[in-house]
Amino acid sequence: MHSRAFAAAALVALSTMMASAEPAAPPQSAAIPKPHDFARWEKDIAAFEKLDAANPPPKHAVLFIGSSGIVRWKTLAADFPGTTVLNRAFGGNEIADSTHFADRMIFPYEPRMIFLRAGGNDIHAGRPAEEVFGDFKSFVATIRKKLPDVPIAYIGLNPAPSRWSEKPAGDKLNAAIAAYAKESKNLLFVDATKITLDAEGKVRPELFVEDQLHFNEAGYKLLAEVVRPFVPKD
Repeated sequence: MHSRAFAAAALVALSTMMASAEPAAPPQSAAIPKPHDFARWEKDIAAFEKLDAANPPPKHAVLFIGSSGIVRWKTLAADFPGTTVLNRAFGGNEIADSTHFADRMIFPYEPRMIFLRAGGNDIHAGRPAEEVFGDFKSFVATIRKKLPDVPIAYIGLNPAPSRWSEKPAGDKLNAAIAAYAKESKNLLFVDATKITLDAEGKVRPELFVEDQLHFNEAGYKLLAEVVRPFVPKD
């Protein structure tokens, strides 16, 4: 029994020595986010430039930018009669994309006002609302360098059936931008956060197309109603 106990103790000691000799495993941490791939939008931006070269748009229009929610807004001009509007949104857009391409898709038009509808794709990619809010502030700072007095309106995110689980993050982003707008000159928040909810706070699927993410005609009608009071006349 004594020899067995001695052997067991030796085995434990040897295991301890081997463990101490091995490098410690690195602590677990959050996944490192992938670098933002601006190059994937080069074709979209180049298409705008080609279109502008062939048919130059008017200067000082009201510029709408952002993601597919603006791209698909086919009644944009008709919804705001008496105002010259220009749509330069592209699907998949995150706020940082509009900042990066501002020299090519914003400043050349010398807009009199800018409406931004983005941030949902940012959250869907797993980025926290605080980080997306930081991107929004960077966007505003970039615009202010060349267009210090042009009003910027952020169209708030609304819940959608296919992204219902992302509503808390969207609400947090909306609240942060709304508060920031209150304390900033020529910065506006268009509250579209509840236009897709019923009286019980449940999302209304009948306002969306089949993908349950993008608006149908009825959805865009509600969006136009909340945006209209902010749109200036020519």
